[in-house]
Amino acid sequence: MMSINDNTPIAMLTVRQLKEILQVEVPKVEPIQKCFVDKKYVFGLKGIREEFNVSHATAQKYKDGVLKDAVTQYGRKIIIDMEKARVLFAESGRTVS
Repeated sequence: MMSINDNTPIAMLTVRQLKEILQVEVPKVEPIQKCFVDKKYVFGLKGIREEFNVSHATAQKYKDGVLKDAVTQYGRKIIIDMEKARVLFAESGRTVS
């Protein structure tokens, strides 16, 4: 059998040898955590209006009231965690129109 070193051309390797080298040399990739993939965010009052099918004034009331704990605001940028917003909305006893 041929000795494998740093100067061995890849074309000279068998599939098994290439797999063995890749398993040893390439670190295992960790899967992306599910919590980051499944999170859904909406932005601004427009996002609240579209998700809850309400007017601009009602979206403003929701942002400042029922959904307050799900809203993060940096200056004029409004970010709403919709998973948390739906839970808060359900707990408030309101219904989506």
